[in-house]
Amino acid sequence: MYTLYFAPGTAAMLTHLTLIECGAPYELKAVDLAAGEQRSEAYLALNPAGTVPTLIVDGASHGETAALAMLLTERHPEAKLAPAIGDAKRADYLQWMFYLADTLQPGFRQWFYADEFVPESAESIAEAGRHRIEASWTRIAEHLDAHGPYMLGETFSVVDLYVVMLMRWARNMPRPATDWPSLAALAAKVKARPSWKTLYEREQLSEWA
Repeated sequence: MYTLYFAPGTAAMLTHLTLIECGAPYELKAVDLAAGEQRSEAYLALNPAGTVPTLIVDGASHGETAALAMLLTERHPEAKLAPAIGDAKRADYLQWMFYLADTLQPGFRQWFYADEFVPESAESIAEAGRHRIEASWTRIAEHLDAHGPYMLGETFSVVDLYVVMLMRWARNMPRPATDWPSLAALAAKVKARPSWKTLYEREQLSEWA
């Protein structure tokens, strides 16, 4: 049994979706970000970064959504959410998971929380974040156009869950990710999966369903 500390619509979505796709037993514990619960002594004891998600695995707490998704795919290989070691697609899988975690996802922090960096330069930081995000969408769309329909070709994987979660974050940006046709097609496929609908029910989400 896993325990997932989450807040609706946050980066915890990837971990949550992966748990559902794996068919693994888990319980949810909501973290009230608006009330600052993520900065409480009790929560910081679980996750010193004060972020969600936190996943309890065999009694130990762990963070970082990309790492948790990758861990779950290894613990539940029967779900076939990632290529096995030795598979020709393994390198592509690793490359895209790190690209999303290191390049695309940080762009959203610049966009949404620009004033946390240099308050007097918040506008230019947010704009830089927007350009970073849109450049990433272009790169991913070009990859899908050449190698799709999924990020690893014909096979659905956890990479697709990650991309579409980040696409959701861009839904109200000046140029949402769905402006790229191949990305819109990927989102439609992922959002049609039972796991997406189950997550929306359990996290009580409604927008961009």
